Amino acid sequence: MRTPLLAGNWKMFKTVREAIDLVEELHTRLGAVYDREVVLCPPFTALYPVAKALEGKTMRLGAQDIFWEEKGAYTGEVAPIMLRDVGCTYVIIGHSERRKYFHESDSDVNRKVKAAFNVGLSPIVCVGETLEQREQGKTKTVVDVQVREALKELTATQIEKLVVAYEPIWAIGTGKTDTPPEAASTIDMIRNIVASIFGNESAEKVRILYGGSVKPENIDGFMGQKGIDGALVGGASLTADSFARIVKYLPIV
Repeated sequence: MRTPLLAGNWKMFKTVREAIDLVEELHTRLGAVYDREVVLCPPFTALYPVAKALEGKTMRLGAQDIFWEEKGAYTGEVAPIMLRDVGCTYVIIGHSERRKYFHESDSDVNRKVKAAFNVGLSPIVCVGETLEQREQGKTKTVVDVQVREALKELTATQIEKLVVAYEPIWAIGTGKTDTPPEAASTIDMIRNIVASIFGNESAEKVRILYGGSVKPENIDGFMGQKGIDGALVGGASLTADSFARIVKYLPIV
């Protein structure tokens, strides 16, 4: 049985004070949560303060990116062990904004995934197609390549700790979303790709999330779909009311 995971990607929002306030507000609304994982991914500047604010709480800490080298002269980058050192257990890798604005390749994503596993971090690997690719019927081809490249040279043990987030690029921050059945269909395809490489037993342990304009108004529909194990949430994770409602989803079956 896969434990649902709800991750909030705060992107380039929240000062340290704002981040701590949000943690406290979320804890007030959620209390202790044991039947699903809640992961908060603040900007790098707020990681350590948020880690301290999360002490004694059930919410977990994640980072928004990682570099693949252990250390070195890489100005502006953050090493995997540094993320572990401040208390991260998860890290987002290959988000479409990283691919688009910073030209991250599938090869870069794979190097980062392996670097995360090397220090015991669980990667949340983002995959998804553009609107043009979708309209051309290329969703399956694009996602297939992204998944296979991200998983190169991983072990079955690592795969079982992997999280994949299917985020159609055309739905991120646009207010547009996939329908729950369409999202579930693509997520089933992703699980089948993993199974074709590592076998059904390992694939059944991989959690696959949906992302892309997830909000309180649509979370219940997505979580009612078999195979969707949670959500990677952007804008709706920036306020306690909306993200708490997402965490407290009531699946529509």
